[in-house]
Amino acid sequence: MEWERARRGRARGVSSHRVVLERVQGFLETGRFEQAEADARALAASLRDRGGDPPMISWLARSLAAGAAVAHGRGAELLPELESLITELEQTAGADRQLLLVVRSNRAAVLVQQDRHTEAEAETRDILRGTTRIAHLAEIWRIELNALTSLAAALNGQGRYEEAEAIARGNLPQADPPIAAFLLRALVDSLNGQSRYEEALAEARRHTPVRGRAASGTLELVTARALHGLGRGDEAETTARQALTACEEFLHPAHPRIEEARRLLADIIAGDSDPE
Repeated sequence: MEWERARRGRARGVSSHRVVLERVQGFLETGRFEQAEADARALAASLRDRGGDPPMISWLARSLAAGAAVAHGRGAELLPELESLITELEQTAGADRQLLLVVRSNRAAVLVQQDRHTEAEAETRDILRGTTRIAHLAEIWRIELNALTSLAAALNGQGRYEEAEAIARGNLPQADPPIAAFLLRALVDSLNGQSRYEEALAEARRHTPVRGRAASGTLELVTARALHGLGRGDEAETTARQALTACEEFLHPAHPRIEEARRLLADIIAGDSDPE
């Protein structure tokens, strides 16, 4: 009888944990990163204090907390935590490996943000190899698209614009928000990198992906670069200011995109002919 009551209690506990995880996922999808991280960390802490619960629930909570922090722009400080979680998740098998790939995808995004493009490329290519090994066990298309988006950004960062363009063009039509916003950025970045500014501007204006908070300023940044490349300085400056305003309003002050927008605006004002 005592065992049965304990079993039912654990079942109710797992059910309540999943309710919290679903709520956290909802916060993430609506850009409420601070609330998502706080709730996920609170759940992980309660599991750690009590003990005895399935480790996967804790891993899910910690991965969601880390993902929220990365999306908000605190990726640099999260790298040690991501590394620790990845080490723990290496013990998973089968369909559970998809969580490992999700966390590694977050690490790849941070590497891109830190301009560690060669490392990011290696990470994303290994993630893609990992998805093929579990494709028959789990739905992995979103993981693949996230990895491909970071791969395109990493290739742009290495000046391999044609490769980045091919990846972005090939996957943009099937991407949903917010991945589409980042793939569009990769595409326009690749065209700007090839000095194909008219095409870059056309692509930036042809697509209107739904952008969440995580993508704040992305489209404005690449549009400003295209305008600057075309010598349309006033429009470029205005658009760069819009990018900076969006980044400062919606992203964490530590987000690298804020500094990127500031550098671009300074380059445009100074008349730099090739803003980075």
